[in-house]
Amino acid sequence: MTEHEKALVVFQGKQIRRTWDNNEWWFSVVDIVGVLSESQDARNYWKVLKHRLKEEGSEVVTKCNQLKLASSDGKYYETDCANTESIFRIIQSIPSKKAEPFKRWLAKVGYERVQEIENPELAQKRMKEIYKQKGYSDDWIEKRVRGIAIRDELTDEWKKRGVETDTEYSILTSEISKATFGLTPNEYQQLKGLKKENLRDHMNDLELIFTMLGEASTTRIARNKDAEGFGQNKAAAKEGGLVAGVARKELEKRSGQKVTSPENYLEETESKKRKMLPDN
Repeated sequence: MTEHEKALVVFQGKQIRRTWDNNEWWFSVVDIVGVLSESQDARNYWKVLKHRLKEEGSEVVTKCNQLKLASSDGKYYETDCANTESIFRIIQSIPSKKAEPFKRWLAKVGYERVQEIENPELAQKRMKEIYKQKGYSDDWIEKRVRGIAIRDELTDEWKKRGVETDTEYSILTSEISKATFGLTPNEYQQLKGLKKENLRDHMNDLELIFTMLGEASTTRIARNKDAEGFGQNKAAAKEGGLVAGVARKELEKRSGQKVTSPENYLEETESKKRKMLPDN
């Protein structure tokens, strides 16, 4: 995929400009408004809509950033851009037949979320369906779901044992990954050519298995040693990751093949996402 192609996304049959900034995609608001509002002057429509949103007390306008995007003349100009969350909020404010399918979809997602809170089994079922739609095998999905359960058990254990901040969780996770694979999560993402995408969604079966082993081992070690606070849990994380790391190295030695792989599902999932966007 060329850099020009990466800067565009198909949205209801139209090309929408986008740019990667601060670890997420930002989309041209004018381009999306032009598609959904059916206005002959998308820039003026967005100007009026911005004023109305501000009067309603919405913070979505302040969350938009001025980022440079390529124009029809080939030059780059600062353009109002919004991330995915803000774009959905803007879509909700556009009274148009073209915008209505997205509004219904957002309402459906909200209703499903309430159902999942009341019945957590529904969340797992929907998650499996989404992975299946993306082209993952049933065996891979089962490992991914099991891995999520093991991860949840570990983070619950950390919480009980005095691990408090997101930064601490991130450091402990990095310790397990480094001891298991010889790579931090950020280094692993670079190996696979990922940006914001979830690393585990792009792991193969063995990578998922060793990730689970490292985290399950960490949970058991933390419990058995009654680890308290960040420091003791960091030591347990290193030990848990080492258990998986030793097993990985032994498998690589006997099989003659590395477990860590630059391969991922990125191209396949991106293709399916484009196909799933509504055309009208």
